[in-house]
Amino acid sequence: MAFQNPSNDKRRTILEEAKTIAVVGLSDNPERTSNMVAQALQNNGYRIIPVNPTIQEALGEKAYASLTEITEPVDIVNVFRRSETVVPVAEEAAKIGAKTLWLQLGIYNEEAAKIAQDKGMNVIMDNCIKVDHALLVRR
Repeated sequence: MAFQNPSNDKRRTILEEAKTIAVVGLSDNPERTSNMVAQALQNNGYRIIPVNPTIQEALGEKAYASLTEITEPVDIVNVFRRSETVVPVAEEAAKIGAKTLWLQLGIYNEEAAKIAQDKGMNVIMDNCIKVDHALLVRR
């Protein structure tokens, strides 16, 4: 059976219960989509943790080279990477006990989804977290 994203109600619950979002591929360039999306999430009260080995910080937060370097609990791993590169991200997300793997618009990988689901994680693919937040969450 082909992958299907969780329902609107389930995605709303995921967003309402989340506090910390690790953003893999977050750029420190304010012109990049990853930065704009993460800043919008930060402005809505989420703790953003940048994950990008090429930067020191973004949005006033220390950046980490990988998910496994993060020492606090992560609710959502939001991914801005090419589809073919996300399997190791899913493995790291599972290793740190993240609750949800969220692949941004245009990012889809069945193998990554299976890895995350097998570890009990929620999986959302090819879907913008900022758009979902705007449409589903009333804060």
